[in-house]
Amino acid sequence: MAPTQRHRWLTRPDNRERRRSADLLELALDTARRDFEDRHPNARFGPVVALVAAYEEERNIGDVLKAMPTLVGDLEVSTLVVVDGGHDGTAQVAIDAGVFTCMLPVNLGQGAALRLGYELAAAHGARFVVTLDADGQNDPGEMESMLQPLLDDRADLVIASRRLGVDQTTDRFRQAGVKVYAWAINAIVSQKLTDSSNGYRAFKVELLNDIVPHLVQDQYQTAEVVITAASRGWRITQQPTMWHPRASGASKKGGNLVFGLHYARVIATTWYRVTLGSRHRL
Repeated sequence: MAPTQRHRWLTRPDNRERRRSADLLELALDTARRDFEDRHPNARFGPVVALVAAYEEERNIGDVLKAMPTLVGDLEVSTLVVVDGGHDGTAQVAIDAGVFTCMLPVNLGQGAALRLGYELAAAHGARFVVTLDADGQNDPGEMESMLQPLLDDRADLVIASRRLGVDQTTDRFRQAGVKVYAWAINAIVSQKLTDSSNGYRAFKVELLNDIVPHLVQDQYQTAEVVITAASRGWRITQQPTMWHPRASGASKKGGNLVFGLHYARVIATTWYRVTLGSRHRL
């Protein structure tokens, strides 16, 4: 066999598909950024941004937005909804509510939508960002409690804990999973968290500016955020909160087994990436 033929047999596929996916992702993000700038020219957020990533939550997000505070102490709160694609009226509900709205042209996943929201918040003047779910499981009225450790400079990231507060749901598999995954993440990053999978979180913008370049997960981002922030030396604490049943509809995260496996994968891959990166820095 000629050398050139042998080379063709052994050559691995090039990375065109990976580049294509990256290019399509950036195209979708650029489209959303332009949508935001066209919709809100010269936007300026208050010091606190309540960030909601929403995918087909038309029936739920309206009540969440109505409950958003406009002030926390003497700090103005701006609400930003990143609509993660979809085919229902979620975007129109947000627009009708008068909140800042950014629309992705396709569904990219909650993690990608939140990263875009973090970027917009930092670019338009926010000092603190609070993430809440669009399905009604988090109580916007608890935002002041979530922010207090940041305002007191006792922490850089605050995670809500349904285990320290009240969990009104009845899914014992999910409740057991909360405990297992908190144990796994605590073992990795030497924390004492009780609810590491809660999407109700409060950040200092300085922390987000540091960790966002290291975030890659399109879904189940909470584990990645906690592991990355802890590995980079940021202070993390938790606050007790109420965890409500989903207002209506089904979870977009899949059934218990699917959710559990994917969440475990995110923990493992983030731990590996963070560990490998720290070794390369030595």
